[in-house]
Amino acid sequence: MARLVVLGGGVSGHTAATFAREWLGSEHEVVVVTPNSKWNWIPSNIWVGVGQMSKEEVTFELDPVYKKAGIIYKQAKAISLNPEGSSSIDKPFVTIEHTSKSDAGKIEELEYDYVINATGPKLNFGATPGLGEGSELGNHTVSVCTADHAAHASHELTKIFEKAKKGERQKILIGTGHGMCTCQGAAFEYIFNIEHEAKKAGVRDMLDIKWISNESFLGDFGMGGLHMKVGGYAVSSKLFAESLFAERDVNWLIGAHVSKVEEGKAHYELLDGSTGVEEFDFSMLIPPFAGVGLKAFNKEGEDITSTVFAPNGFMKVDAKYDAGAYENWKASDWPKTYQNPTYKNMFACGIAFAPPHLISKPMSSPNGTPINPTPPRTGMPAGIIGKAVAHSICDLINKGDSAKLHEASMADMGAACVASAGKGIFSGTAAAMTVYPVVPDFEKYPGTGRDTDYTFGEIGLAGHWIKHILHHMFIWKAKLKPGWTLIPE
Repeated sequence: MARLVVLGGGVSGHTAATFAREWLGSEHEVVVVTPNSKWNWIPSNIWVGVGQMSKEEVTFELDPVYKKAGIIYKQAKAISLNPEGSSSIDKPFVTIEHTSKSDAGKIEELEYDYVINATGPKLNFGATPGLGEGSELGNHTVSVCTADHAAHASHELTKIFEKAKKGERQKILIGTGHGMCTCQGAAFEYIFNIEHEAKKAGVRDMLDIKWISNESFLGDFGMGGLHMKVGGYAVSSKLFAESLFAERDVNWLIGAHVSKVEEGKAHYELLDGSTGVEEFDFSMLIPPFAGVGLKAFNKEGEDITSTVFAPNGFMKVDAKYDAGAYENWKASDWPKTYQNPTYKNMFACGIAFAPPHLISKPMSSPNGTPINPTPPRTGMPAGIIGKAVAHSICDLINKGDSAKLHEASMADMGAACVASAGKGIFSGTAAAMTVYPVVPDFEKYPGTGRDTDYTFGEIGLAGHWIKHILHHMFIWKAKLKPGWTLIPE
């Protein structure tokens, strides 16, 4: 019998675990370790954040789903990996700390034959003083990173709308809360959903809405921007985004590192080295991501965290981490199999793998402050990678060590994205885009780095309905309802 342990139950980990259970025989075990009792369809959190969905509509309990599938579920967080075992345990194991009410604080050493690190990110609010969600970090800003965060954001936004209805002008600031953030897309969706809801509530003329981002230009999105076909013409994402912001009367401040947040004030530094302060009455700033803090130890108990993980806390995989300067970067630097180079029975997927470098051009201020988006690894790529990693491990278990690993390089992968700009049966709007490949390949596609025949976008009501349908389709898939394997990642 072989045991596969999946650390994390988000999009990538859940995908890996459920497909592995589907493909492995009953004599093998699939175990999921995640501190969360519920699964969250994160793309719909922005609708929770404006009161158009409840958090119950974007989450469901994992335990009954895993019981039905025959997956062993442990509500716990991973603390450390011992890929060589220890002096008292021969097999590799992961140390976990249970988080359920009944077993809270219980430590367990869980042996494995294969492990997938799909822990996702730590929401690193602490990287920016004053940035936070919840009383332990302060309430200067809100977040839509989790369903609970988004519900709180909606509650606070309602107060802003009520003040606006009383004739009090309100300032809203949305974007990224650090110079090294990713997930500009979530903030992009949120700002336009707020603008849309403000119009519906009749308070748009009482709101000053502003975007603040670490992007060097609008529409970078951590992918170095892109050129896409819109209405038969090739249009840059910069022009596309600027047009949308201008049409909705949303101002922007880009190339910004938010260095500190105080009550009603966001302090920032720009790429030119200048500093300033943006005042606000309501602000949602995405925090930077970091690894969850997993440690690694060898058989003798010595710390080998730096061997297994990159300095940012994400797991090293088959990427080229010594690519050097920006001029030397290539699409081939990106990982294909997501296997750890030191321990071949360890894999990573989703946000948990360490990228070789940025996709966007690295930039910093004259003061040496890095101000550039980090690479997105969420959504469709996370699901595709999780499935490929599961396929590789299942083949290794069923066919032996000589089995060929499955590949899912982001430099050979297309992705679809549907960015909501407002929810409504007849008034909703969304930008539906496809990108191929996610990581640009300038050797294969000189000039743009991408195939413009497969990189295109449209904005309108149809896009909104696509996003609405995808919400229900992917929750159906995640609940393992009939036909779930037929729904693509």
